[in-house]
Amino acid sequence: MSASRSWGKSAIGLVLTGLMLFPVYWMINVSLTRDQDMRKSPPYLWPANGTLEGYRAVLEQQGPYLVTSLVIGLGTVALTLVISAPAAYSLAKLRPRGGGVLSFVLLIAQMIPGIIMAMGFYAIFLSTGVLNTVPGLIVADSTLAVPFAVLVFTTFMSGIPEELMQAAKVDGAGALRTFWSVVLPVSRNSIITVSLFAFLWAWSDFIFASTLDGGGDHQPITLGIYHYIGNNNQQWNAIMATAVVASIPATALLVIAQRYVAAGVTAGAVKD
Repeated sequence: MSASRSWGKSAIGLVLTGLMLFPVYWMINVSLTRDQDMRKSPPYLWPANGTLEGYRAVLEQQGPYLVTSLVIGLGTVALTLVISAPAAYSLAKLRPRGGGVLSFVLLIAQMIPGIIMAMGFYAIFLSTGVLNTVPGLIVADSTLAVPFAVLVFTTFMSGIPEELMQAAKVDGAGALRTFWSVVLPVSRNSIITVSLFAFLWAWSDFIFASTLDGGGDHQPITLGIYHYIGNNNQQWNAIMATAVVASIPATALLVIAQRYVAAGVTAGAVKD
């Protein structure tokens, strides 16, 4: 009885997984299908006469957008870590006055709609001359990641045993040296988790990109796909190939870092 129930649950899980992943499969299928084959009814369930023309168009036309998104993503990760890790260390271990209020404010900040923040950034960036620039977009994307990062880091660092902190003080380490030599190495899982989410937010951002970098010389891939659909609404294999290529970095990062992310989001214990 238990074996049949287990098989039944596995079958249901496979069916649900297949349903959720079918749009991804269809995106890949269309990206490999010739234009003339897309007009057939019913459509092919697999690329019987596969072509790579869509991917050739991506590499020729979307390459600069992909590079810009990579720069923005890495810049967002770096800025997020530089701001959030020391801030979380202060809240978790140094416990400054007003730390509880600050944590509550960070929680509230995550509830502010992105379009409202984009409007505020537009006025600030326009007056400071960083509108339609990559650095401006990095700063804007970091505002989404920093509150989340501080909360994750604070939760993890609060679980670091005080014995480690006291041992560092006995060895003569100050607060900064303790943070750099003890806290950061122990916080590897949370660092990877924060980095991954910050990169994914920056990579998939459209609201800030369209509002703050719509007229810039260097635009991210989300705007590249948007413009490409508007200009080539009949070349669906190229459009889907662009979507497939744009999803590869995020997919690869999730696969590589999944075990660190699982440990980071359940932070609170220190492992050797």
